[in-house]
Amino acid sequence: MKLLLILLTAFLGSNLFAQKTFVFLGSFNWDRETEGIFVYELDSVKGRLSKVTSVKNIRNPSFLSLSLDGKNLFAVTDSKTENNGSVSSFAFNAEKKSLKLINSQKSGGENPVYLTAHSSGKWLVNGNYTEGSISVYPVSENGEIQPFVQNFQFSEGSVNQERQERSHIHSTVFAPDFKYIFSADLGADKIRCYRFTNEESKPMESCNKAFVKTNPGSGPRHFIFHPNGNFAYLIEEMGGAVSVYQYSEGQLKNIQRIFTHPENQKGNFESSDLHISPDGRFLYASNRGFENNIAIFAVGHDGTLKTVGYQSAKGKHPRVFGMDETGKFLIVANTGTGTVVVFKRNSETGLLKKTGRKIKIKNVSAVQIRKYNI
Repeated sequence: MKLLLILLTAFLGSNLFAQKTFVFLGSFNWDRETEGIFVYELDSVKGRLSKVTSVKNIRNPSFLSLSLDGKNLFAVTDSKTENNGSVSSFAFNAEKKSLKLINSQKSGGENPVYLTAHSSGKWLVNGNYTEGSISVYPVSENGEIQPFVQNFQFSEGSVNQERQERSHIHSTVFAPDFKYIFSADLGADKIRCYRFTNEESKPMESCNKAFVKTNPGSGPRHFIFHPNGNFAYLIEEMGGAVSVYQYSEGQLKNIQRIFTHPENQKGNFESSDLHISPDGRFLYASNRGFENNIAIFAVGHDGTLKTVGYQSAKGKHPRVFGMDETGKFLIVANTGTGTVVVFKRNSETGLLKKTGRKIKIKNVSAVQIRKYNI
């Protein structure tokens, strides 16, 4: 009888919520009258995408980020718009499959390209590319973004006068404990470090070691942490490489630098995005330009990488990609061909295989994936 009750409770519990995975896609739409953000549902068995909803009346929502609870979607908006830039907040209702604009705020700089939310839900941090700055915003309980309370401006450049005439912030990423935030500066060849104190009215202050230098002319772009929190990885847009770091309490120590392309590729690198599988065993990096592929690396126990192979992105200019929480699927946004491609991932080999059909979204540029209980 006791066993029957346990089984009945488990059955009822498993059927209390249905789990659905949604994919949020941003784009360079250039026109408020056309759709800019799209929401699709991912078939967790076959990898197929079916459209749920979309949003108009925003321009160039080119990068997206979700709050930790998934109730709010944040977007950089008015990106690549001269003398302009904003960040916007949206409320997502998974049950009703609705996405509605809450509000927008000035980005504190031209061409915002990246933003990330604090685990507390109280803060949003944005990186502006063109003139190189970071803005920090309080976020209300209802997801409304308040005007920024901090704005850090940078001016120094690096060795490539054409691409690095000044600072170009390209990402803002919290450490796993959310007590530090790191910013890849493509223009200055630096990873900038800040302490983040959630309870303070102005939460960001520079670390004792304010930055780590990368290879001259490497152009650091995106930055991620290993699931175990002991390692971090930086993709270099101009250098065509991934740099590996040991990490502890705001400190980065470089332990490896490995190219994201075969040896016969000698220049004109356009490396873009990187992600690591939930089990921490494989790292993936996208290459645009001549290659248009995803480089696949095995991750060693010491955090270092070993090349496994390369997978065609099945489109041009794979600007960003993402993985679902299970690590079963990897979804690529090919900006150049305006296609979204779903790959099924082999968890043992790390290799990728295209599945389902391509989705057409003009100038698609951002991917976020999240599972919801409904």
